Amino acid sequence: MSIAALMFPALFVLVLAGIPISLSLTVVSAGAGFMVFGENVFAQLYGSFYSAATNFILAAIPMFVLMGAILERSGIAERLFRVMQLWLGRLPGGLAVATIAMGAVFAAAAGVVGAVEVMIGMMAIPAMQRFRYSNSLTAGTICAGGSLGTMIPPSVIAVMYASLAQMSVGELLAAMMFPGLLMIALFIAFIILHGLIWPPEKTDAHDEMRTVPLREKLRLTLTSLLPIFALIVAVLGSLLAGVASPTEAASLGALGAILLCIAYGRFSLSMLREALTITVRISAMILLIVAAGTMFMGTFAANGGSKLIRNAVEAAGLGDTGIIIFFLIIVFLLGFVLDWTANVLICVPLFTPIIRQAGIDPVWFGTMVIIVIQTSYLTPPMASSIFYLKSIAPPDMTYGQMCKGVVPFIALQIVTLLVVALFPAIATWLPDQIVGF
Repeated sequence: MSIAALMFPALFVLVLAGIPISLSLTVVSAGAGFMVFGENVFAQLYGSFYSAATNFILAAIPMFVLMGAILERSGIAERLFRVMQLWLGRLPGGLAVATIAMGAVFAAAAGVVGAVEVMIGMMAIPAMQRFRYSNSLTAGTICAGGSLGTMIPPSVIAVMYASLAQMSVGELLAAMMFPGLLMIALFIAFIILHGLIWPPEKTDAHDEMRTVPLREKLRLTLTSLLPIFALIVAVLGSLLAGVASPTEAASLGALGAILLCIAYGRFSLSMLREALTITVRISAMILLIVAAGTMFMGTFAANGGSKLIRNAVEAAGLGDTGIIIFFLIIVFLLGFVLDWTANVLICVPLFTPIIRQAGIDPVWFGTMVIIVIQTSYLTPPMASSIFYLKSIAPPDMTYGQMCKGVVPFIALQIVTLLVVALFPAIATWLPDQIVGF
């Protein structure tokens, strides 16, 4: 058996043993690299590390993380959730609808899955329990809303995917727009239907919501909702219009978040210090995995890994549809074991050459891969979303209730994937218009 074929089993053994993914990737890379390069292995690994560290597109990641951290730490997110709750709370399952809407807005503002979920979870859990929502619906809604950070532009995953696949970041973000909106619409439709069939028990909190005058709702909307939307439009608009690079658009978002923070009177040095600390921690984690993953894939290729994968696909005699299904299944299964960062780093360099050679639209395929990554993020037993929620959930919210709660949303994500697979124009139409423009 070749060295390349042993690299993935060795990686899984280290990850399942509890060793951090970045260190696991580095150890396997060094061991397999030594078999090819001998004593020159560290010079070769340094070259891979340097190429990842100097990738200009990846510089957008810290800025997107900083934007979300400032919006969260400044209390702007709390104001926004209050507005969503006032406008949507009277719908069947209205507070759950507000939670999904909050997840969508902050997915667009932050782009980091775990940060979005923890942020909306800390606000939504007390509110939904006060309105007597079931723990399973509460958990499923928060996990689903947090997972939208994968699908709603500007997504950090999309930035990394486009960088590795040598695609336009703007095109991939544009391709995700309509599938993301479709997913949100399906989530909201399910929650409203659930609320009609199994409405939560009436409490005094429902009466409190009805007493808020229209003038107050409009004031809160103008001061809380519209500025956030203006920030999102500025970031995405500049990126999709080609006016700004991903890094410039992300920097614009971080600057806009600071200005909003100052305008609301929430700016302080301690708040900025906390936001910068979160940014450094999350960015360092992501970028270290990127660098380690680049070393891993470089070593894998040097050991004939790419040829091994290509030969396996050719030997299987799969057509275009079979190749797509096969690759998506691999992405989904890896999502059980690996962080999304490692999943993208491992799969994209392996799959992209084969996808391009088969004549499959890489933008369409990339959109489906990101939907699958989002689905694996929700799917038990190794669901990252449930682990994030468990860290902030009250004791009466059990793991079983969380697993039960995410099942309907997983089904809706699969529906979204099938729609995009059957109607590729949902993902490719908007990028084509932007390129044509």
